Amino acid sequence: MFEPDLIIGGKRMGAEGWRSFMRANPVSGEAVSRAASAGHADAEAAARAAQAAFPAWAALAPGERRARLNAVADIMLARHDDFVARMMAETGATRGWASYNVAEGANMFREAAAMVTQIKGEVIPTNVPGNIAMSVRQPAGVCLGIAPWNAPIILGARAVAMPLACGNTVILKTSETCPATHHLIGECLLAAGLDKGEANVLHASAEDTPAVVASLIEHQAVRRINFTGSTRVGRIIAQKAAAELKPVLLELGGKSPLVVLESADLDKAVDAAIFGAFMNQGQICMSTERIVVDAKVSQAFVEKFSKRTLALTAKDPALGEAELGAMVSEPAAARIDELIADAHAKGAAIITKGARQGTIMPATIVDQVTPAMRIYAEESFGPVTTVVHAQDTEDCIRIANDTGYGLSAAVFAEDIAEATRVAGQLQTGICHINGPTVHDEPQMPFGGTKASGFGRFGGSAGIDAFTELRWITIQSGPRFYPF
Repeated sequence: MFEPDLIIGGKRMGAEGWRSFMRANPVSGEAVSRAASAGHADAEAAARAAQAAFPAWAALAPGERRARLNAVADIMLARHDDFVARMMAETGATRGWASYNVAEGANMFREAAAMVTQIKGEVIPTNVPGNIAMSVRQPAGVCLGIAPWNAPIILGARAVAMPLACGNTVILKTSETCPATHHLIGECLLAAGLDKGEANVLHASAEDTPAVVASLIEHQAVRRINFTGSTRVGRIIAQKAAAELKPVLLELGGKSPLVVLESADLDKAVDAAIFGAFMNQGQICMSTERIVVDAKVSQAFVEKFSKRTLALTAKDPALGEAELGAMVSEPAAARIDELIADAHAKGAAIITKGARQGTIMPATIVDQVTPAMRIYAEESFGPVTTVVHAQDTEDCIRIANDTGYGLSAAVFAEDIAEATRVAGQLQTGICHINGPTVHDEPQMPFGGTKASGFGRFGGSAGIDAFTELRWITIQSGPRFYPF
């Protein structure tokens, strides 16, 4: 049993009233975590601690901030097995996905560390004689990062690494689905010397979370909010932040299309579709949920794709390696069943290895999908993908854009000029030519359009998100005044 407490001002402590909540393994139902459940007073305490630590952390030399963030990465890698055990137990992830999360989470901190000397300004020509005008970037203050469960180590690290690199202090609001996994990031931050309130960690039950998040957004010390999660919750957070006139960075849901044009290498497209649709049981914001294929090659593609999909195995990760592990919960799996049943009733062809067993669900293809089916538009977030047959290239573009989401996309074609033209017309924040829709690197500008959110994590875009841009002038000579 993991028992994560709160981390406030560099100290581990219980929640007000000693409230706690349980998290069960999604396969066995066995309780694996009992976490402290924060309330309003805990949120206030975390905000005050982060505010108190801000001046010293913001004034710290960039080389020192770099050293501490690199130390976090080193400690994370040293605790690889602890991270993997917690993530598998709490989310039902495969060992491979959990291990990748540790490595990429450490990379998030290393990339942020590398950016501490890239926080730049410029001298801007001015019309005032004897005047020097500059734009400078300065830390914003306390940053609230709200992280999800599906890639908890990567996205938990992303929620705080760049804000810290920019000289901000942070509060990590963990997911109620994986409090012990997220708590371990906080432990690594403490061990690396961020132990005076620079990094605070709050857990809260599903019932307590809305009030805790509202308290943090409303607190005068909190100056930036970033959230990764569902579009539904993202809208609520955006509304609350707007009421406080606070900038918010949102990375939300997706319905990512993989477009297969007539000139595509179908074997390469199938490789990307298998990975993009079924990695982590399709529980990734960039997952390939829509495969849009030119009708001239669609039959051949579906045959190859179906053969590969039916060869995939799904089982409890605790029993050994398989391509697919567990879905995060029984209700999430039941919803996938509903989407598949609705599509089948409306004429879709279902290609699957069998029925699900609890949270263990086989990889499934829903072919011949039409707009009348729920799965055409709704984010499934599970081990199921759809195939839509398009008349030609222009129809592929139309269908790919026929969604309220706009996070990631992919285009497959051997004609690179045509693929580039198509990529330029897709309404997404990310697009990969001859690569999968699932692709993330810490230095890249990551984010979406439409209902997939706004703002960008990563690289210089992350610096823009987590700093204030200021105009400062120096008058070095006499200045004319009209009176």
